[in-house]
Amino acid sequence: MNMTEGKPLALLSVFALPLLIGNLFQQAYNLADSMIVGQLLGADALAAVGATGSISFLFFSIFNGISGGCGIVTAKFFGAREDKMVCKAIANSAYITLLTSLLTGTLAFIMVPTVLTWMGTPAEILPDAITYMRMTSASVPLIAIYNYASSMQRALGDSRTPLYFLVFSCLLNVGLDLLFVGAFGMGVFGAAFATMLSQLLAGSGSLLYAFRRNPYFRMNKSSLAFDKSISKQAIHLGLPLALQWSLIAISTTALQSVVNTFGPTAMAAYTATNRLEQLVQQPFGSMSMALSTYTSQNMGAGKNKRIREGFRDSLLAMLAVAGLMLVVMQLWGGSLVGMFVKETDVIALGQKALRITSCFYAFLGIIYVARGVLNGVGDAIFSFINGIVEIAGRVGLPLLLLHLTTAGVWSIWITAGVTWMLAGISCVLRYITWRKKLEKKDATIQN
Repeated sequence: MNMTEGKPLALLSVFALPLLIGNLFQQAYNLADSMIVGQLLGADALAAVGATGSISFLFFSIFNGISGGCGIVTAKFFGAREDKMVCKAIANSAYITLLTSLLTGTLAFIMVPTVLTWMGTPAEILPDAITYMRMTSASVPLIAIYNYASSMQRALGDSRTPLYFLVFSCLLNVGLDLLFVGAFGMGVFGAAFATMLSQLLAGSGSLLYAFRRNPYFRMNKSSLAFDKSISKQAIHLGLPLALQWSLIAISTTALQSVVNTFGPTAMAAYTATNRLEQLVQQPFGSMSMALSTYTSQNMGAGKNKRIREGFRDSLLAMLAVAGLMLVVMQLWGGSLVGMFVKETDVIALGQKALRITSCFYAFLGIIYVARGVLNGVGDAIFSFINGIVEIAGRVGLPLLLLHLTTAGVWSIWITAGVTWMLAGISCVLRYITWRKKLEKKDATIQN
């Protein structure tokens, strides 16, 4: 899809819809694991799976950031219609992604027991948490295959192809979860193993299809050669993204440590609300990914006015989504938490928690829209600023709330909401700075 012509919101919506469907199915991996583990194995097992989420995010953020940088470089070449450079970018992105995933997966596998112990994971759930996280670490290169294939295809304007393989893989994951956990009694190991197999099929299928059907993936010897300039650009853009996501992951890990101090009940409620809010964030995340491709292509084509129009239109759309999700969580939050666990104390805790955090969903919409545009223009400083704000919020706010107020366990979810608000404000301020730069650039060209 060429996103340098046509109405911005219409283009973004058409491009984001397959991303949204794919992201929802990808979240179904986590939902299936959590629901099956929680219902069949109990709240302690659900807490063990949830305790690994922030650590997984930390290690995945490294190669996800690098993969994002590769996608931005490829999209700019595609927007500028430099076909030979597009092929070279695809090849060099594969080398970078593979190396990064192997390093991060190995590092994660080695460090899992130490990190979980540092986080104060309760002794009764620690063995299951280590098992689940180590299986997840071993699957990092498999997940990287899908992320690489989908990021390259999105950069070329194709958001549909990865979706087809992801839907099949998700349905397979649910079936394997029920088989391994329910029928074979393999516990949390079975849930992790089901996800590993499903990710492998999604990644390999998407990549093989791209090589067979997409002409940009049919490379000659020149395209396959290592290109220092392209790799340098990809790393230059990807490292700030990796830093941004790593800082956010560190902040969520710090907050998970606070959650752990309240015991398995709070951990199970936090896991359930986290899973639900990951689902809520998918429309925002899909629009953000669409905006990154849209922005990169229009930057390559020199159409800066369209970038500002895309930001405005998508922001209004995401604020409407935030309002709808606020109503859903206020009215039916408890029923949604009940899909994960049977324990009434966990459900009651999760219900009130969702009523707190849903009041801040509008700021999530602002964060994702601004992040999509700023990542698309390759704003390295923004990535750093955004990460620092997230750390300050999730590390500093719990300390203040726990020591200076009587918020108690509710400080967990108050922290999440206020952190979104602070990050949203910082994103808008940074976008305004970039908008002025783009307007000044356009004025210079016209003169």
